[in-house]
Amino acid sequence: MPMNVESFNLDHRTVAAPYVRVADTKQLPGGDVLTKYDVRFCQPNVDHLEMPVVHSLEHTFAEHVRNHSDDVVDFSPMGCQTGFYLLLVGDHPYEEVLDLVATTLQDVVDATEVPAANETQCGWAASHTLTGAQDAARAMLERREEWAQVTA
Repeated sequence: MPMNVESFNLDHRTVAAPYVRVADTKQLPGGDVLTKYDVRFCQPNVDHLEMPVVHSLEHTFAEHVRNHSDDVVDFSPMGCQTGFYLLLVGDHPYEEVLDLVATTLQDVVDATEVPAANETQCGWAASHTLTGAQDAARAMLERREEWAQVTA
């Protein structure tokens, strides 16, 4: 019997990270479409991102992606520490989303600081690593040609 959470119905043993996939699409009562993308950095149950890396990627990507699209609703980490969910409003061609992710990951690589990594703007400001986030972004970018293939 299918579970309510889409990712719980995904066989995590068969996926081959890194990838970017449409995880869910919802049409809202007003007609807007929300699409949730699974932006997977690490192979589930094999590897994961350390929490300071997750935290810094979240801050840096979430801030910079909005420079490239007004349709970003959210960019949030997965509890399993293997990736993130990118939530967009509107209908976007898949390749456009891949370009948005790649452009923003390059922003992470080029960043000189983690945005809002201070006690005023962040709930755990001591848990950040810009170099860790940059290394993860660089590794993801190096394998861009694999992003469209979710399973091996």
